[in-house]
Amino acid sequence: MNVKKIGIWVDHKEAFLVSLQGDQTEVAHIESNADSHYKPSGGWKASGTSIAQSVSKEQTADERLKHQLHQYYQQIAAEAGKADRVYLCGPGAAKTELEKEMTKDKSRHAKIESVETCDKMTEKQVVAKVKSFFHVPARLS
Repeated sequence: MNVKKIGIWVDHKEAFLVSLQGDQTEVAHIESNADSHYKPSGGWKASGTSIAQSVSKEQTADERLKHQLHQYYQQIAAEAGKADRVYLCGPGAAKTELEKEMTKDKSRHAKIESVETCDKMTEKQVVAKVKSFFHVPARLS
């Protein structure tokens, strides 16, 4: 029986999912389409309220970003749920946020073997790192 393994490099903008099964390697690319962080300008208060308009707009933008990232992590977790073994890596907080999303479903959490910090990488570098983690010879593609 072939065990399906998935290595995921993730940040807030994009994710590379490297699926390994037998001698097959597949790479999927998922973009988050999340808005960049809102940068308020000014700080004038709205009439009739004690909350600055920019603060109110920033809170709305933060909630929208949080919702967009949640959908992005759900999409990645759905793909990772098809694997028997999962490896997560990435440069920032996205990898741990994805891990938390996946731990909501206990069956997915058991599949996570490691979560590591790594720099921004090209698709080929991600494939090489995932193969190295799962001890797959580089010649198998």
